[in-house]
Amino acid sequence: MTIWLWILVTLALAWGLAYHRVPGWIWSVATLALAVVTVSAAPAVSVLLWIAFAFSLALNVPSVRSTLISEPLLHWFKKVLPQVSQTEREALDAGTVWWDGDLFSGKPDWKKLLAVPKPQLTPEEQAFLDGPVEQLCAMLDEWRITHELYDLPPEVWQFIKDQGFFGMIIPKQYGGKGFSALAHSAVITKLASRSGTATVSVMVPNSLGPAELLLNYGTEEQKKHYLPRLACGQEIPCFALTGPEAGSDAGSIPDYGVVCRGEFQGGQDVLGMRVTWEKRYITLGPVATLLGLAFKLYDPERLLGGNEEVGITLALIPTHTPGVNIGRRHFPLNAAFQNGPNSGKDVFIPMEWVIGGVERVGQGWRMLMNCLAAGRSISLPASSTGMAKLAARATGAYSRVRIQFNTPIGKFEGVEEALARIGGNTYMMDAARVMTACAVDLGEKPSVISAIVKYHLTERGRQVINDAMDVHGGKGICMGPGNYLARAYQQLPVGITVEGANILTRSMIIFGQGAIRCHPYVLQEIASANNAETEKALREFDAALFGHIRFTLSNAARALFLGLTGARLAGIPGAPDTARYFRQLARLSSAFALLADVAMLVLGGALKRKEKLSARLGDVLSLLYLSSAVLKRYEDEGRQRADLPLLHWSLQDALWRMQGAIDGILENFPGKGKAWLLRRIVFPLGKTFSPPSDELGRQVSSLLLAPSATRDRLTAGIYVPVNEADPVGRLDIALQCALVAEAIEAKIRDAVKDRRIKGKTFEETTAQAVQQGIISAAEMEMLAKARALRREVIMVDDFPPDFGKIVPAKDLAAQREMLSSGRKTA
Repeated sequence: MTIWLWILVTLALAWGLAYHRVPGWIWSVATLALAVVTVSAAPAVSVLLWIAFAFSLALNVPSVRSTLISEPLLHWFKKVLPQVSQTEREALDAGTVWWDGDLFSGKPDWKKLLAVPKPQLTPEEQAFLDGPVEQLCAMLDEWRITHELYDLPPEVWQFIKDQGFFGMIIPKQYGGKGFSALAHSAVITKLASRSGTATVSVMVPNSLGPAELLLNYGTEEQKKHYLPRLACGQEIPCFALTGPEAGSDAGSIPDYGVVCRGEFQGGQDVLGMRVTWEKRYITLGPVATLLGLAFKLYDPERLLGGNEEVGITLALIPTHTPGVNIGRRHFPLNAAFQNGPNSGKDVFIPMEWVIGGVERVGQGWRMLMNCLAAGRSISLPASSTGMAKLAARATGAYSRVRIQFNTPIGKFEGVEEALARIGGNTYMMDAARVMTACAVDLGEKPSVISAIVKYHLTERGRQVINDAMDVHGGKGICMGPGNYLARAYQQLPVGITVEGANILTRSMIIFGQGAIRCHPYVLQEIASANNAETEKALREFDAALFGHIRFTLSNAARALFLGLTGARLAGIPGAPDTARYFRQLARLSSAFALLADVAMLVLGGALKRKEKLSARLGDVLSLLYLSSAVLKRYEDEGRQRADLPLLHWSLQDALWRMQGAIDGILENFPGKGKAWLLRRIVFPLGKTFSPPSDELGRQVSSLLLAPSATRDRLTAGIYVPVNEADPVGRLDIALQCALVAEAIEAKIRDAVKDRRIKGKTFEETTAQAVQQGIISAAEMEMLAKARALRREVIMVDDFPPDFGKIVPAKDLAAQREMLSSGRKTA
């Protein structure tokens, strides 16, 4: 009886610890009472409880714990705390913490997330999407852009400038659109469904670059001069950060400037800098009129009155400035957007060209990191989502139109698997895109979340395009005007590479930055360890340390409690259809928080070098965020039950992947004993999550194979031409005809099977069917139309024997006409 009493009381206390319902002094009294009661019945248990009582007593008497525990640990912590460079510190301090902080807490407040209003476009923003953006998409011919012109046509460049595409993020007071992050994201999403070249050309001026930096840090004089010119396209901006020796490690740039006095535009003894640099991969560089430049500034003569090493500094340099070498191009994976190197040697620029003026010298890295947190949240996630939506709509239609073995290929289980991944991934990508843009519009600069969506949406976009290419087969790999997938397939690695290479982002940034920025106590502990005031440092460290200990113990108790109960007792909001997911995400959030704390405790500074372990921890955090976005989307869209297969697939896949990531952490955790104990806490009943079932995959794939409100919601916001001459427009029309034709063809097949009609050709068979009243004349016409459209859809482009040879520009029009005639004949 005593043992059972001990077990019940312990479970009750564990529940109280897990949910912060039991004050510390009750723990002390309870452990003392249990120790006394069990002294004769269970001596070993009693000894453990006496130890627990002593520990709890120390925890609850600040003077005791400060002297015996906190002070020695603070001295040890200062010794083992890894050295953090200035650029690393500024990166860690950049941005804000939003929902990622809740997920890191182990106890996410779902009601708080669901209470965030559904993001909405303003009427003006919607009109821009329906008007100029739609018009721009109609003007774009990606084959001509990427194969013939290797650039946007002049009329497209002019339209982009005239319609203010370069000024979406610039406030109206400076001549811009003043659009929300959601509108910015929506524009990029639609453009990405049409042309990668146009997408990049529009998104770069509205992302990390001169406009963003000026808005946040420029002097009023700089804003008034440059922002109106940028908004109307009078100035075309680029920003130069990376170079041959500094790619992912952009903080190590060797480019430098030296403060000096010199002659400038007729003026004598002008305070400025002589700057030397070599940059590459700079988008819009070859056509830019305004160069944003990052370099390390030195002041050997102390002309600025500070240190000799000033630090990374940002400046705006008109590209016509003497000594600026710019204009040559790179050719990244056949992409036609303007991208290239630039350089300069001892180029003199006045101090007024520093963004923010002389007061901002040396602050460049912090400025970049803060702006990157917002910019990276929008552009690349939106472009990847736009391509995924196009792939989902087109691949579903193609899979219904394309017939093999007298069956639409979308009905084959192998193709169903690919379609299910396409649908589930696209649903999750769009949910994360919208929720992240919403965070930016709320005033957040989500540094960790921006890394999550940059990495996972570009990677999932790559998976979607790969699956789409597999389904299309030969149709996907033959280049030409009729191919709507190949350029996206070619150019997706560009998004994987830029703004933090994905390998680096996953293995070092997401968890590495999240562990410090999002954790409720780690940043406080580091700050107190660096505090020079001994007494204050000890007080702050003591408060943070024991808050951290309570935090870890409560997450351990919560993870175990939720694991044992299947999270059934966790209080959650939302619909019955989604209750299970809220509960399981709460459970995995607790498990993640516990694993993160134990990993930091056991490995300390060495965790920074355990990149595989860090990557798996980052995967769990990322999937928690993406899953949260899916649940938020379902609620915001009014709980559309027809969309449930998409929700179920994406969340079951995420839960299974999180389970795999945690299993990988435990399998490779240093110390088998620690790993064994953690596994018993995190997975007390074993691994219980499975990947989406075949039947669920079939349900998802079926949603892509026919027009429906769900299919329209999944692919909302992309450009869908209604012109039958356009390959994508033709595909949508062919899908509608194919659905009607299937029922007619079924009647003919039955008649042939019953030997009521027979014919060697399609024409003979349908004519007999009409004669015998099996189908009507109108149905025969519909069959002929569907057959013709199917033929057009499955055809691929072919070219004359001299295709690919360099031809004079005057012959390009004739070559296009020849190609068009050839396709019509086929």
